[in-house]
Amino acid sequence: MKRLTNYFLQGLLFLVPLVITVYVFYFLFQKIDSLLRIPIPGVGIIPGVGFVATILIVILIGFLVSNFLTRRIMLTLDNLFNRLPLIKLLYGSIKDLLNAFVGNKKSFSQPVLVKLSTDSDAHVLGFITCDALDNLGLDDMVSVYVPQSYNFAGQLLLFPRHQVTLLPVGSAEVMTFIVSGGVAGR
Repeated sequence: MKRLTNYFLQGLLFLVPLVITVYVFYFLFQKIDSLLRIPIPGVGIIPGVGFVATILIVILIGFLVSNFLTRRIMLTLDNLFNRLPLIKLLYGSIKDLLNAFVGNKKSFSQPVLVKLSTDSDAHVLGFITCDALDNLGLDDMVSVYVPQSYNFAGQLLLFPRHQVTLLPVGSAEVMTFIVSGGVAGR
């Protein structure tokens, strides 16, 4: 009986992440595809055409934003969203988060190990987001973003520069390690 229970638990450990991942991607695919149901004359609606159309629209928008002739229109729209009171909060936060990972100036490019206090051996992993806080009157401090495990949230903490150790590993590897609660990459 103990062996069957062990097999059952091993099966759950394998299947649950797999099924949840497949379900989330299937759900997203279905939602995106249902938004753009494009009938093809003589054929009807083909599953997946809406998804492909969404990808092509995103590429087109990327081209328009990058294009010299239409960049001003896109920047005007961006400035409008950045000025509207309630929209600015959500739009700006999402834009900053995306830029932190895939933008031109990636914010989470320098992983660090930080000693939590000088009289303790406890450390935390994070990413330097700003290494000059002179404008706040904190000359010898750096800001470190500390992501939470199993969550897409975190804390911005300020530490004395001497408590921060730069890590010689990639940001993606450290982020995966943190978000997985330390179990990934072993």
